[in-house]
Order: sequence, then C-alpha cells, then structure tokens
Amino acid sequence: MSDRPNILFIMTDQQRGDCLGVDGHPCLQTPNMDAIAADGVRFRRAYSTCPVCIPARRSLMSGLHPASHGMVGYKDGEEWNPPATLPQLLRDAGYHTGLVGRNMHLYPHWKRYGFEEMVVAGNFDSDYNEYLNRHLPEGGGYYGSGVMHNDWTARTWHMPEHLHQTHWTVNEALRFLRRSDPSRPWFLTVSFVSPHPPLVPPEFYFNRYLRADLPQPLMGDWAEKPEFPGGAPAVNSNRVDLKGEVLLSCRAAYYGLINHIDDEIRRLLSTEMRTYNRQNTLVVFTSDHGEMLGDHYLFRKSLPYEGAARIPFLMRLPGSWENAARGQTSDLPVCLEDIMPTLLDAAGADIPDYIDGQSLLPVLQGDEPEKWREALHVEHSGAAYGFHALTDGKEKYIWFSQSGREQFFDLQNDPSELHDLIESPAHQDRISQWRQMLIQKLTNRPEGFVQAGQLIVGKPHTSLIPGAE
Repeated sequence: MSDRPNILFIMTDQQRGDCLGVDGHPCLQTPNMDAIAADGVRFRRAYSTCPVCIPARRSLMSGLHPASHGMVGYKDGEEWNPPATLPQLLRDAGYHTGLVGRNMHLYPHWKRYGFEEMVVAGNFDSDYNEYLNRHLPEGGGYYGSGVMHNDWTARTWHMPEHLHQTHWTVNEALRFLRRSDPSRPWFLTVSFVSPHPPLVPPEFYFNRYLRADLPQPLMGDWAEKPEFPGGAPAVNSNRVDLKGEVLLSCRAAYYGLINHIDDEIRRLLSTEMRTYNRQNTLVVFTSDHGEMLGDHYLFRKSLPYEGAARIPFLMRLPGSWENAARGQTSDLPVCLEDIMPTLLDAAGADIPDYIDGQSLLPVLQGDEPEKWREALHVEHSGAAYGFHALTDGKEKYIWFSQSGREQFFDLQNDPSELHDLIESPAHQDRISQWRQMLIQKLTNRPEGFVQAGQLIVGKPHTSLIPGAE
C-alpha cells in the first residue's frame, strides 16, 4: 500500500438501490455496475441519511451527517464553508482532483470545494449547456423537449444520442484521464445527472424497456391512494396514481437512463481506452438517493422508504492489492458519509477526527471492522413530510415529526415495505426499543423534538444552518 491508488468515484443522481442486476432487478441490465460488485464489495444496506440532493451531497463531501453540517432538508442557494471536503483533503495529500458532470449541487455553482478542475452539467449556467448550444442551438437545451427536471412524463431524447449528457460526461471524464498529471495520483468524480428526471433516454434504451416486462409499482397495505384526474394534479407531483402507457413510459425511461449510464461506464472502465488501469485504481459507485417511481403512490425522493432512501453502493480496490475482498456482499448499515474516511484511508491521508463517517477499508480488505454503528439515522425536514427514521437494514422505524405518525417495517421478511407493523402486538417490544433509540438520538437537538423523554409533535423541522429559513 505504499503506492497510493488512483480513485475513480462514479455517482449517479436519484438511482434506487434495487436498480442493479446484482441486486436482483428482474429486467434492468447493468452488467458493468454489476462487474464492480463482482470484483469488489457490494454494500446492500446502504442509505442516504437525507434522501434529497443538496444535503446528501454535503454529507458525501464532508463525511458529516445532516445534523452535523446543518442541512437536514432541501435548501438551495446557501453557500457552504465546511471544515474540509474530500477533494480538498485529497488535493492536499498530493492528488490531482477533478469533477466532470453534475456539479454536486453545491453553491455557488463554480466554487471549487477542493476540485482543481471542473467541467460541469446540471444547471443552466454550465459547460454542458454551452456545449449543446454550440452544437445544436435550435434544440432548446437539455429541457428542450418540454419534459422537465422533476416530471414523471417521459419521452425519447430529442437530440442526437452523442449530445446526451451521459455520453458527454464520459467524454469529459476520458479527457481528464488523458490529461491528468502523471506525477501525481488522481481523484476523479464522474457525476451523472441521470437517472434524475427529465426522463429522456436515447431512443434505443427507451424502446428496450417499453417492450420489456416491467415490474409494477409496489403497493403497501398502508399506502393512501390519491384521487386525481389523470393520475396526478401536475406532471411534477410527488403523489401519483399512474396507469397504462403513462406508467409504462415513466418506468421504461427511468430504467433506460440507468442502462445508458451502464453502457457508458464500459467506456470509462475499459483498458482499451488506454486511460484506465484497473491494477492501480480504486473504484466507487453510488448515488445520492433513490426514486419512489410510483411505489406506494409516491414519486420523487425526500422520503424514508426503501425506494427513496436506499442506494447502490459498490467499492472495488485496485487489482494489484492482494488482500482485497472480491465478490463479497456486506450487510453493514452504511451511508455516503463513509466514503470520505474510506478514500482517505486508502490514500494514506489523515482522517479528521470530527467526522461522522467510518472507514470501510477493513471490509474491502476482507476483515470485519472492530466496531460499527448499530443503525443509521435518516431524516428530512418539511411541513408535509418531515420525518426521522432509524434502520439497520433489517428493520425500520419511522416517526413523522409534524403529524406524529409512526411506521415500522420488518425489512428482512418484507423488503418492499408492504406491511406496516406499527399496530402489530407481536412487534411492540421492538418498536419500543427503536422509539427509545430515536428519543436518545434526538434528545439534544435544538428543535425540541424531545421533552421529558418523549417525542414532541409539531416542532419546527427546518435547516439547522444559522440564518437559513
């Protein structure tokens, strides 16, 4: 381990944890993502601790839980000044750091946060939009089809396939690798906008899943069916009852976007491209959060359920490391916060003692960590869906902070969360234990979620950042 590895960090946006062939998906083709797991470790109980874009990415970049970095729900336009970021610490340790694709949803958009090079997509003022305007100005940009960034509507990509942001992102990644500093190891973040809507895959991928036998949305016995003409009040609604071709198109487009990324990853990980050396490169693949995709009449993210909170999480050590675990599956409850200490550990860099994440390097080397967390705390603020949840990947307890509603799921026997056991007499002892664990977790929170040892409903559940609403 004297030679520091190159680090390739691949991140999709809004990809469900079950959207991998290796996770048992019945029709989605992800052979290149699966290959990372086959030659490394798949963490099948991985969660986003705040399943929405900005706070999840802050946790990834800082190794801090949402309550530690202050953003416990979606809040745009807030400049961030963390003690340190992952790319900053790797840069200081001698790495050539770069970001291509999605700009990590941090503000201001062009602030480097430790990346020496940035070629970005994902907002209107971006390198990718300039690229589209140069090559096809009449195309109207990434949203030129009229299908927008939170919509459940879907259609084929309205421009030539080589102009799609997924293809462009890999082109830029390969360009970085060809130009990387040969005197230093590199850390490259390849950040895809997809499968986050707009649901506009290239035609080949859309058609592949339109003709496939797609799984139907999961419907729990607790799910509340909305009564909306046409299935939803708007094309960006987070409560839906999609049916027929609308439902088929939505799901086909989502799977098509993931399949497109997977094929493009083959270019990225191919030694034939002469930019990638498996022997000295550590590879990480994950997403910031999932997507409900119509499950339980819900769409988008920001929720404690498996579709939104569970994420793919794959790591592969360099081929030259003789003590690397290969083809293993871990049941440890892990999160995005664990990536920073793991990569710093692998790079031989110091790990800050204040971070919440834990290094997974022992697991990647075939050992069990000496001590691991009992459960993960997942939360999101908001008047409608503010919640706190605890899970170890085997059970899940949820408390909605504004209504007081509780839910409990036995994920080992009911991984699809079809049966809410909160009223089950046989599970009251376990529910009580989880409730007490949450009370202990929230006791010192400034919002006042706990008073006299009891959960208090209706307390403001907003950003913990001073001055933010």
